[in-house]
Amino acid sequence: MESLGARIKNTGKKIIRTLLIILLIVGLAVFAFLYWATYEEGVMAGKVLRVSQKGMIFKTYEGKINLETFGALKGTSPIAESFDFSVEKGDTELIKQLEEVSLSGERVNLHFVKRYARFPWRGDTKSFATRVERLETQP
Repeated sequence: MESLGARIKNTGKKIIRTLLIILLIVGLAVFAFLYWATYEEGVMAGKVLRVSQKGMIFKTYEGKINLETFGALKGTSPIAESFDFSVEKGDTELIKQLEEVSLSGERVNLHFVKRYARFPWRGDTKSFATRVERLETQP
């Protein structure tokens, strides 16, 4: 027969082990949600100002697009507004396209997703470019 103290000790160990497993599963689920879930998808039109690789420990690709927004009054000059974005490191084709349009100065549509959290090895922003669409030039 097992003494009362030994049963309490074994039950306590089981409870602690179960709680640790539950906390680990919940922690992994929260991390997965913050890492892969998106809360905004959209398109921004403008001119890509720069695409660069930054970082001391984690080298990430960062960019900036100039959104030429116009005032409410007819004939007013555009207001310079910019949007910072990151690019997934493995997306070399997108990085190449962004570098080309930044050098040419052409107007593009930048498709992006915005994530819930920022991770240092992924980029400086929560916004990630997913596709760049070159606009047809009007004659």
